[in-house]
Amino acid sequence: MPELPEVETIKRGLQKQIVGKTIEKIVIKKPNLIKQSQASFRRELVGATFSNIDRIGKLLIFTVTRSRTDADLTWINTDSIQSKIKNSRLKHSNFNQNSKFKLQNSQLYLLIHLKMTGQLVYCDEENFVAGGHANSKKEEEEFLRGKKQEFCKPGRFTHIIFQLKDQHRGKASVLSKLFFNDLRQFGALRVVNQEELREIKNKYGIEPGRPNFTLANFKKALQNRKTTIKALLLNQSIISGLGNIYVDESLFASKIHPQRKANTLTANEQKRLFNAIKRIIKLAIENNGTTFSDFVDSKGERGNFKQKLKVYGRKGQPCLRCCKKQKTNCPYLIQKIKVAGRGTYFCPRCQKI
Repeated sequence: MPELPEVETIKRGLQKQIVGKTIEKIVIKKPNLIKQSQASFRRELVGATFSNIDRIGKLLIFTVTRSRTDADLTWINTDSIQSKIKNSRLKHSNFNQNSKFKLQNSQLYLLIHLKMTGQLVYCDEENFVAGGHANSKKEEEEFLRGKKQEFCKPGRFTHIIFQLKDQHRGKASVLSKLFFNDLRQFGALRVVNQEELREIKNKYGIEPGRPNFTLANFKKALQNRKTTIKALLLNQSIISGLGNIYVDESLFASKIHPQRKANTLTANEQKRLFNAIKRIIKLAIENNGTTFSDFVDSKGERGNFKQKLKVYGRKGQPCLRCCKKQKTNCPYLIQKIKVAGRGTYFCPRCQKI
């Protein structure tokens, strides 16, 4: 699953192409990916214009706006009203609830979560932007070579198609398309209003790179937590945006064993971990994130942070810290265990429990 740096890279790539374009038509082939009724999804988006792209954690947030005339129309989704009456609290994922009704709202938000295998592919007459997971080695190489003709048409796993037009060109014809592809169909799309978006954002924890990610808030998040430090860092309601790769890298950089209980970290260890997370996430974003067999960035290029990984994916290889002086036959090897249900890489010598 793409983590914060990868999703940020996708956001930046699409922002240059999507903003200012109007949704003319939506083709829905897999309704299960739309977490509201198809009718309300189309009604709220067709005719709207992308005005911004944001992100919180791993969730993409597309702001769409309408003309005042369109906004003056009142649409009521009776199913969602009944759902609201039955359950006034949103579930944590915020994707399994039907959308609340929208009343004279000129600005809405399209939420897209790629989950495990989601892709967003944008194509117009001149540009090709793709981001997400490739479904095969062949597809990955086609991404990397920028084979526009292979991706600028519906494929086997293309489930949602947004047909767009560019208002600035003054043409009514469809000039571009945004494809949502998803092999395993774990992805999710939903339209929300400002109040719903606020509730969703409130479910997320502090995030590296945002003002709320301070040492004081970080220490507070760890306080009295008896879970393992890795499980805590993966919990999006506590620390948002981190995933398996960057958690392992941050723990290695701060010399903390992934199975340590969060509340046992000393003040010095907390500070080391906090600084490691900030530094690694910043560096990863600057380098377009990591890439393995299944990730390409929003330009169809390999993320090049992989070359900077110190521990993740290095099972059986010498620890780059412990074996710095002993280049050959170093006995200190990276191990892989399972923590919080995830494959976890660490050095048992410099990350003692």
